[in-house]
Amino acid sequence: MRIIIFGPPGAGKGTQASLISEEYDIPHLSTGNIFRSAIKNKTELGKEVKAILDAGDLVPDEKVVDLVEEELKNDKYEDGYILDGFPRTVVQAKAFDDLLKKNGETLTAFLQLQVPEQELIERILSRGEGRSDDTRDGVKKRLKVYREETEPVLEYYGEKGAVHKVDGTGSIEDIFNRITTILPDN
Repeated sequence: MRIIIFGPPGAGKGTQASLISEEYDIPHLSTGNIFRSAIKNKTELGKEVKAILDAGDLVPDEKVVDLVEEELKNDKYEDGYILDGFPRTVVQAKAFDDLLKKNGETLTAFLQLQVPEQELIERILSRGEGRSDDTRDGVKKRLKVYREETEPVLEYYGEKGAVHKVDGTGSIEDIFNRITTILPDN
């Protein structure tokens, strides 16, 4: 299975991706986790990414695509994966489609977690990740960037008929149960 989990910041992508990874025995590839690790370890990529994220902006497409493509060469992704935080732009989505085609693979599902904006803001402010932009204004800026730069990916995959909308409200278990009704049996 090759799955994309999609939604705005605070929608629960990472939480649900981890559950899907465990249930279906596929690795969870989070660009956010890769970037956070680089920032924590103060690598060149980490320093560059930190400055971009601290400004509330997105990491450039080419850098993200190269990172994901390199990571997917690892044998552990051979039988599938769940992508979290990628693709974030239509350019990234098209590059990912090209990669799938090149490898003779197809996308199993594009899961869109839908959560009202006020709930997203409250979730982000309460989870305490310690990001420098975890303020009400910072979160609103991230949601604005999401709407302008990332939401068009939804339309791109919608035109392909690949989008499965998932109510992202309620308990973690309720949301996960909604997802498992969409995915093929493992």
